[in-house]
Amino acid sequence: MNHWPDSRIIDLLGITAPIIQAPMLGAGAEMMVGVARAGGLGSLACATLSLASIRSEVAAFRAQCDQPLNLNFFCHQPAEPDEARAQQWKALFKPYYDELGADYDAPTPVSSRAPFDEATCALVEELRPQVVSFHFGLPDAALLARVKACGAKVLSSATTVEEAQWLERHGCDAIIAMGYEAGGHRAMFLSRELTTQIGTFALVPQIVDAVSVPVIAAGGIADARGIAAAFALGASAVQIGTAYLFCPQAKLAQAHRQALREASSSDTALTNLFTGRPARGIVNRVMRELGPINPQAPAFPLAGGVLLPLKALTEPAGSGDFINLWAGQGFALSPGRTAELSAYALTRHWIDDYIARSTCA
Repeated sequence: MNHWPDSRIIDLLGITAPIIQAPMLGAGAEMMVGVARAGGLGSLACATLSLASIRSEVAAFRAQCDQPLNLNFFCHQPAEPDEARAQQWKALFKPYYDELGADYDAPTPVSSRAPFDEATCALVEELRPQVVSFHFGLPDAALLARVKACGAKVLSSATTVEEAQWLERHGCDAIIAMGYEAGGHRAMFLSRELTTQIGTFALVPQIVDAVSVPVIAAGGIADARGIAAAFALGASAVQIGTAYLFCPQAKLAQAHRQALREASSSDTALTNLFTGRPARGIVNRVMRELGPINPQAPAFPLAGGVLLPLKALTEPAGSGDFINLWAGQGFALSPGRTAELSAYALTRHWIDDYIARSTCA
């Protein structure tokens, strides 16, 4: 018996359960293997990884598992350096440099997020993942055609109906409806207006009605109730991120892990301090004192460089004052918050709980 009301994602991606582990920092081969063995789709966030690291993580996954995997890339345009703006930005952090004894006059480290380009496209052609997903839109048409030619199904995230329609017109096989609740970077690419962003359960049915391809719900989903609600609204699958960070396979700083376990559900905010683009994380000292959204932040991803020396001095001691603590609004709902579950066990818990609920219904 198929308990899933819409099997299009299962058929499209070659998985057995419509649960996608979100691509995010902290999720590597071990987590991907657990999710995949449980029937879901494991995902690797590639924007901060070297080509060699991507190749290594994929090799580690494939040595343990023959299930589909998803490689995720960013599609932003590299920022043009603006020295005057960079110096004004750095000046805001001088009191922290003085407090911690960091060398303010040293060159500012580079904070980078690599966009999808010729080199990463060639790597996709080499590795031939079953799924390739994108954030901030899609790469140019020639690169996208090469991705599709190697057999990969293409996903991308939309934060508005207009973005979803654009993605469908430009060749997406399925669309991730990313609600305002979601952790990490907002996928916005047609608008920069945060005040009009809407929540997952208002966004999903509107996108479902506006496109013909399958829709994946993302943002604020961390238990079987959220999965069932997403399907009721027309989603074909769910993408779950922050809840997986409670798994022992998550590679997190101790301060990030502690914040996830101790913060309340109202302790997240959107911030541009760490990269220059809005991203949701648990509020920490630098967000409280400078404000989570600061108009002086340099363009993505250059804003984060000034924080790297402060992070280097405080993170080893267990402080989360100057690091990004990415988390979605639903993190407190995860069963892993109170009972440590592997990525496999957590995925199976959601599947079994959803099936039990739908059987009772």
